[in-house]
Amino acid sequence: MHNIKILTAGDSSLLVEFGSEISPEINRKIAATVQLMREQHIEGIVDTIPTYCSLLVNYDPRVVSYDEIRKRMEDLVRVDVKTGAEAKTIIEIPVCYGGEYGPDLANIAEHAGLTEEEVIQIHTSTDYLIYMLGFLPGFTYLGGLDERIHTPRLPNPRISIPAGSVGIGGSQTGIYP
Repeated sequence: MHNIKILTAGDSSLLVEFGSEISPEINRKIAATVQLMREQHIEGIVDTIPTYCSLLVNYDPRVVSYDEIRKRMEDLVRVDVKTGAEAKTIIEIPVCYGGEYGPDLANIAEHAGLTEEEVIQIHTSTDYLIYMLGFLPGFTYLGGLDERIHTPRLPNPRISIPAGSVGIGGSQTGIYP
């Protein structure tokens, strides 16, 4: 991660780009940077918003200047953190498949050339990494979806999706709050 870029993002934000691909290594570096920021209690930081490959840092320019916050971020991203030994929290989420609980199961199975039971077995056989929250409050973007069940998004997205639904779209899965 030698090509980390720090960019201006409006009058009170910086965007720290850690790379251009979705990877657990970049995710760990972003999480470690956020943790370092918390530990240092940097005055003037209003919010941090991690994404797949970047970190948006919102700050109060009345409290900390652009030059100061940029310098702090340059120093923080240079810190060599041990990103492989962090404690992991596993959260088990019960999922119902098919019928009213999973109207896309048949489509996913057909697209993958698998039975519905095989799709369920593949989807439940791995742990997923929460890369970020977004799209709507509490929506989790989960990485690690097996390529065999990558499925194109629907041409016409649903207007309403029940809370608690698990979606598979493209190369990721997610949980609707």
